[in-house]
Amino acid sequence: MDRKLLRHLQHDPDLSVAALAEKVGLSHTPCWRRLKRMEADGIILGRALLLDPRRLGLGVDVFAHVRLKMHDEQTLEALERETLEHPQIVECFSMSGECDYVMRVVVGSIDDYERFLKKVLLHLPGVASINSSFALQRVKMTTALPV
Repeated sequence: MDRKLLRHLQHDPDLSVAALAEKVGLSHTPCWRRLKRMEADGIILGRALLLDPRRLGLGVDVFAHVRLKMHDEQTLEALERETLEHPQIVECFSMSGECDYVMRVVVGSIDDYERFLKKVLLHLPGVASINSSFALQRVKMTTALPV
């Protein structure tokens, strides 16, 4: 039942509890309780408004593959903390393999990214090198998980 609730909410997060309950075959109170429990358990992290980056002049997605000089705990934590301060970095993953982190950076132009790279990314704690890839086309983008 929880997964059914989550599937409906992912596709229509504006549903009222009453409408959601009706869609899944529950009454209002049990539905509300399940939602509150999933929020308390950290399954539901929050709700977000999705914006079209291109219509906002942010049509360039860059994947920055970051390699570090050192891999000590202090450097890793400092880099991760500092990425939170830059809204252009919309995703950041600690990686296995050839690079240490992959960051998705959203900017308005390649020139904007070049400035961000020179002024910010190269100065993040412990950065040894950055290899950047530019997305040519967004084929799929979803926040929905396969529940």
